[in-house]
This record gives sequence, structure tokens and C-alpha cells, in this order.
Amino acid sequence: MPPNRTGPAVRPLTNADVPTAVDTLARSFADYPFTRHVIAADGHEDRIRRFQEICLTRIGMVYGRVWVADAGLAVAVWSTPDRDPLPALAEIGPLLVDLTGDRAAAYESAERTVAPYRPQEPGWFLDTVGVAPEAQGRGLGTAVLVPGIEAAARAGYPAFLETSSERNVVFYERLGFQVTAEVLLPDSGPRTWCMRRNPHRDVPRNGSEW
Repeated sequence: MPPNRTGPAVRPLTNADVPTAVDTLARSFADYPFTRHVIAADGHEDRIRRFQEICLTRIGMVYGRVWVADAGLAVAVWSTPDRDPLPALAEIGPLLVDLTGDRAAAYESAERTVAPYRPQEPGWFLDTVGVAPEAQGRGLGTAVLVPGIEAAARAGYPAFLETSSERNVVFYERLGFQVTAEVLLPDSGPRTWCMRRNPHRDVPRNGSEW
């Protein structure tokens, strides 16, 4: 008989997972094109760490859903239509702008450029996702995203995301997302793709090593 194989251990985030999850996100975005463009170079890693911590603890954990794999070596943070995060966004918006430092103008112009392509209908939005560098290649990225994709589909909602990595576009396409817009950010910014996944599509369980 073939050996019994189980996938990565995926579960909702707990308070105990937060330090590892923040570390995972910070390291995942250390050289990401979008964050390199909109967050100041001085103290860059510390700025990203704080940026991701705010998105996780002030948005995802309060107004959305968060899953981790391998106790935080992979983490996916979603906003959902169940609660309106606008009050929190109004509060933390200035904090995020402060973290961009001398790239604040680039951050604000990037937001203005992408805004027209963002969904106007209720849906799940992937705020941030990351896999620790040493844990990549084990399918944790797929594993940690599937619960959110499935929950959105069960509720009848589409799922949305944005990425500034062409490699990520291929990965998300394997999960059933389709490109809805391709935007070149101003001020020599990176190309950014907006993507949508309709709720009726099946969720692939393998086929990606991220």
C-alpha cells in the first residue's frame, strides 16, 4: 500500500502565532517590487515588519480571517465582507503613510492608480500572504490560501488580490484567479496585476510548489 501522506498543517491564526507570522511576512516582502517602490530604503526591513504587523493585527485579525501553515511559516490574511474595515483603515492609514517615509508620494500615487481597478462588489480580498524563505517549495503557499478561497466560495463571494510579481500571476492562475487589470505604477513603479476568482471554480489541491 502507498504511504499515508498528509498535507501541511493549516489552521486559523492564534495570538501565539503572531510573532512568527509577522516575521514570515516581513521576510517574504523584503525584496518585493511593490514594497521596494513604496517604502523608504532607510530601515526598510523594520518598516516592512511594522507595516505587515499592522495589516495582520489591526485589519486581518479584527475584520477578516487569517490562516497559518506550520505554525506561522506561511500566513494568509483576508478581508471579508462580514465587517466593514473602513473605520480601522481611517485610523491606521496615517500610520502606514508614515512607514513609507520618503516614498510617501509614490505610495499615494500607486494607491490612486490602482484604485479604479479594485472591486466595487462585496468579496474576499487577499490583504497579504507570505511563506518563510526556508519553507518555500513545500506547497505551503497553496495550502494556506485554500481555506480562504473555499470559505469565499461557500459564501458565494468572489476573491480578489493584487500582485506586483509576474511569477505570482502564474501561481494564482493555477488557483483559479484571472487577471482583470494590468497596471504600470507611476514614478517608475512596478507592473501590478489585479486578479479575481469567481466562487464557482474548483480549488486545485496541488500543482504548485510555492
